[in-house]
Amino acid sequence: MRALQQEESEEREDLAALVLRAAALVVYARGASHRFARGSEGFAAASQAWKEMTAGALRMPAYGVCIDRLTREGMKSGLWAEFVFEGEQSFAGMPFTALLAEVKAEYCGFNLARLQGGGYDGRCFYLDLRGKTMRPFADALARLVGQSEGTI
Repeated sequence: MRALQQEESEEREDLAALVLRAAALVVYARGASHRFARGSEGFAAASQAWKEMTAGALRMPAYGVCIDRLTREGMKSGLWAEFVFEGEQSFAGMPFTALLAEVKAEYCGFNLARLQGGGYDGRCFYLDLRGKTMRPFADALARLVGQSEGTI
């Protein structure tokens, strides 16, 4: 009964809101990492942009999978956001300790790759921004790391 209640609670919770309960945000810009703890000004600025970007977003079935080796190679360039949790979380029956997204201003939806067991392997979540783009979040992250979005 308790498991069923937890599952129902997870389904009612918004994935975009869950992300903001992370203990930290790590921004990867051209391979360099920048960590912002929850409660810091940087985390707050990124959270506000995340809320604007994901307002009205819809979690869609994700048919893509993540391969750790390829993901880590991709993180060496571009702009990425990793939300790191204090312990294992679960959403829609899929566990994770961190969620990672490649951030491109023009994207109208994106995968959230799940870190589990030390690797980014397996099914991802997908958020459809319902006609919006990642621009507000990309710009906010670029400001946090002291670069313009176009140079990342």
